Amino acid sequence: MVNRLPNAGKAEVLPKLVDRLKREELMNRFVFADPSQCIGCRTCEVACVLSHQEVSQIESLDPSKFYPRLNLVRNGDVTTPIMCRQCEDAPCEKVCPNNAIYRENGQVHVMQSRCIGCKTCAIACPYGAMNVVAFPVKQEGPSPLFKLNTVKAQALKCDLCNNRAEGPACVEVCPTSAIRVIEPTDMDQLMKQKRQQAATEALSTVTS
Repeated sequence: MVNRLPNAGKAEVLPKLVDRLKREELMNRFVFADPSQCIGCRTCEVACVLSHQEVSQIESLDPSKFYPRLNLVRNGDVTTPIMCRQCEDAPCEKVCPNNAIYRENGQVHVMQSRCIGCKTCAIACPYGAMNVVAFPVKQEGPSPLFKLNTVKAQALKCDLCNNRAEGPACVEVCPTSAIRVIEPTDMDQLMKQKRQQAATEALSTVTS
């Protein structure tokens, strides 16, 4: 009987471990802001725009092309930036009529060359984290007579600053450390803390 207990324990632990590893593999990492620490300075918006420009210098900012991939909400109740949550079951991906939105490597991506600016993704996003912008572009033709000025649309959202080795620029520049990257392990730890808190509160209710 004594020799069988370790094997029985392994039989219970291993499936849980496998499930956890699968969950961490599927769960997306995302950027989250703590409203209690945000001061509304908009530094994150500026850093976001600069990190997606060819020249990442403040002097190169063009107000007519200021398209941050996060949105600062500021009112009498709360001040906080809103970003894409990189949803596992992303509504924006489901509704895109041109298959411009897809999931890869635990992240939601937008293929800008396929975006038609229909704004369906912006309507579907429950967080309002998708911004559809349009800007003029020149189409080159075989001769100057065939050059046309047209409009190109893009659906912009947080892409976790994939072009930066340092990670999301907003996280790096936030003066109050209100913005952070949430990893699957962070979610597990948060859920563990909440369960422990709930258990403690339940005990105090019974003993009072």
